[in-house]
Amino acid sequence: MKDWMKSIDDAATYIEKRLPSSPRIGLVLGSGLGTYAKERDLVRIRYADIPHFPRASVAGHAGELCLAEISGVPTIIMRGRVHTYEGYSPQEVAFPIRVMKRLGVSCVVLTNAAGAINTDFSVGDLVLVSDHINFAGITPLTGPNIDELGPRFPGMSHVYSPRRRREIMQRAKELGVDLKEGVYIFFPGPQFETPAEIRAARVLGADLVGMSTVPEAVAAKHARMRVVAISCVTNMAAGIGEENFSHMDVVSISEKVEEPLTKLLDAAIPLV
Repeated sequence: MKDWMKSIDDAATYIEKRLPSSPRIGLVLGSGLGTYAKERDLVRIRYADIPHFPRASVAGHAGELCLAEISGVPTIIMRGRVHTYEGYSPQEVAFPIRVMKRLGVSCVVLTNAAGAINTDFSVGDLVLVSDHINFAGITPLTGPNIDELGPRFPGMSHVYSPRRRREIMQRAKELGVDLKEGVYIFFPGPQFETPAEIRAARVLGADLVGMSTVPEAVAAKHARMRVVAISCVTNMAAGIGEENFSHMDVVSISEKVEEPLTKLLDAAIPLV
């Protein structure tokens, strides 16, 4: 059986030796969102060079770990994530979050590209995730518990910090950034959802749908880290919007929201 804690320690030790300062915040950039803070990087490390680190294989995910100063806060940034649909286990998907915890990170900010189920949302909207539904039914907590990180049965009542959400919503309003709020439902992918699945998701109370974020959020909550998640609406979900939608369309739309997302992240990171 894999010794996850040793693998986490190996990866963290490799990264620590290359960082000029200890990160306080972890930021995960989703599909097409990887250009954020690129000009402010202090260090860049390829995932492929880090022991045991999973390698991103999807277009729009650069596969770099970076350290940057965001509004004066040392922030470790993942430019691209991995997904279970690439063949990775939930534990492998959550591995970078657990490495961040080992590095001393106390809060993670997760971003993603998502489809809108809520018809009040539009393509290009930014949405603060208030809660999630794990429709995929998979979790990084399966198997022996890693006691050094968290308890066997962690609560999931407040995965996404209510206090930080309130503060970020207020800051977005002050900045003139139109930030909405909603529930994210996690499907495993890689196929996009059927219209029937989207109708079911709507009945369950979901506003957004995507193929990431939830395993990372669960792992972070288990490890007693604060969690904030921001979705970029890249399309209306099946049965609501265009039927012939591709991953490259997702990346293209994500890149177009760079300016408001940059403004929002620069303001949000000091708050978390």
